[in-house]
Amino acid sequence: MRRFWSEVRVAVRDGGWGIELDAKPLKTPARVALWVPTEALAGAIKSEWSETVGEIDPRAMPLTGLANAAIDRVAPNVPLFASNLAKYAEADLFCYRAEGPAGLVKWQSAEWDAMLGWARRRFDVDFVVTNAIVHAPQPPATVARLSHEVAVLDAYRLAALSPLVTIGGSLVAALAVVEGAMPLDTIWSAVSLDERWQIEMWGDDHEAVASLEHRRADYAAAARFISLLR
Repeated sequence: MRRFWSEVRVAVRDGGWGIELDAKPLKTPARVALWVPTEALAGAIKSEWSETVGEIDPRAMPLTGLANAAIDRVAPNVPLFASNLAKYAEADLFCYRAEGPAGLVKWQSAEWDAMLGWARRRFDVDFVVTNAIVHAPQPPATVARLSHEVAVLDAYRLAALSPLVTIGGSLVAALAVVEGAMPLDTIWSAVSLDERWQIEMWGDDHEAVASLEHRRADYAAAARFISLLR
């Protein structure tokens, strides 16, 4: 589909903010009027549509895509969506460490211990950390507390939490993004550590580097979406 509109504007709609293309409301793929709870997010989505030239590229509109997901996929059953994401509390990336080489062990300890340390202080929980490849059950109290932190989020934050968790493999890191607990670069460095180690060890592989950059862009877009909800 090519650009078919001339004017894009933000309009107050249904207790929030919506987007209008030539005075007609922008709709989700499910044909529901797209609206978001903050003016800042609406303005950022407006920019995605205003800056579109020629053919519409969904990858160039990540904020629109996340808003669509919140409305069409998450909102119809928020508890179910939240419970599926909360399962990552049972097997967080930061709890599974390499036995070697020494350089990788050092990297993981430096970055992942800091992330778990933040979660321990913030949520009053503890974690089981293992070098084994088999599943290591986490304390029930930890799973329950982190699951609660997910369950209290609204549809929009859950929509953004989903790529943060699935791309990074860490619910702890995703919650740090939600809370703005530390710079995004620090969080991304932690969740991408293994891939960066491989590139460091074996040199730049074009496909691996490109894949990592795509994942980083998607992660950053989800983090930006959440920041615009504050």
